[in-house]
Amino acid sequence: RTLPLSWRRLLATFLAKDLVYYVALFVTPVVLGLAPLVLGDGGPTGLAWLWLSAAGTFSLGAAASLSLVGLATRSRLLLVAAVAAVAGLFVAGVDLVGYTPYGAYLDPSLAGALRGFVPTIALAILAPFVFEPGGESRRQARRVDRDTYGRLRSRLGDDAAASLTVRPLLEVARSSGSVWKVAFSLGILFAVAVFLLDRVAAATALRPHAGIAVGGLLGLGSFTTYNWVTSLDDPREYLRYPVDYGTILAGKRRTYLLLTLPAGLAYLALAAVWYPVAELAVGLLVFPPIAVYVFGLTAYLTGLAPNELLFDTPLFALFGLGLAIVAVPVLVLALAAGQYPTLGPLLAVGISLVAALVGVGLHRLSGPRWDARLRASG
Repeated sequence: RTLPLSWRRLLATFLAKDLVYYVALFVTPVVLGLAPLVLGDGGPTGLAWLWLSAAGTFSLGAAASLSLVGLATRSRLLLVAAVAAVAGLFVAGVDLVGYTPYGAYLDPSLAGALRGFVPTIALAILAPFVFEPGGESRRQARRVDRDTYGRLRSRLGDDAAASLTVRPLLEVARSSGSVWKVAFSLGILFAVAVFLLDRVAAATALRPHAGIAVGGLLGLGSFTTYNWVTSLDDPREYLRYPVDYGTILAGKRRTYLLLTLPAGLAYLALAAVWYPVAELAVGLLVFPPIAVYVFGLTAYLTGLAPNELLFDTPLFALFGLGLAIVAVPVLVLALAAGQYPTLGPLLAVGISLVAALVGVGLHRLSGPRWDARLRASG
């Protein structure tokens, strides 16, 4: 409102910045990691096509997301119509993959490139134009009466930790997207896990273990829930209450588990449509412990400010190492379980349980650690 910038230019710049950032720091390293496999089949040209396809696929997701948000700002009916149109094309048997950058990778020709990249470019251009910013008058305030707060508090124990559980729970419920954004974020990971399982099975002689893979990825992806339960916190505001940092984090952990576990378990149940129930039962033993570990690790490293990971490179590297210590062996065991059908799942469950114990230990250390830092900061 105060700068000589239009919404369209601002959104276009935001989209371009995100594409450069994530393609450079996430997509490119992943593609380079596949270089030994791709160079053997397609040489440098194949590697270049893979990079273009991966970067384009990410761009398609970002542009499509912003376009859908833009449609929703104008009319929810337009949003439903757009989604219904795409669903109708899918039901009609149209090869939608051919109109994505991945389709260009499958058909590395001029026609394939035009068909695969033109829709992505069109959406990237369209996205800033369809967005219609609304004023504060368009937003409805959400209020929670005392009865709601008291009822939730009494169900959780009616103590200090219960109060510190209800507060972030209500904050997430009243925020944009409500608690459904937890299900959405885990749903994306679930879709990625199912897709990767299918591709690995099709490209190799391996038969990945669905329970270990899906449960492991869901647990690792629960970091986003930690972000949301701490998104409105300022550590110094708690100085007015007779609670220490450990009690605050105990309430956060309960909220985190209340939001994460039901959504993750629902996706494991949904996976029974495609995978054996016996395999998914292992996922029930892998997912919750890894989620507990992720909470403990994040709480110890970041306290109530997990977004610091985006700006503190050494801290982000340490966090990534902490995740990799658990993620790498669990996902390797998911691939090796076909060769070791008994030992593989047992080791995966064992690693997850040990990780949970480490997470509990880190959580207990987090309170004194951040209490001391808060006092030292004056």
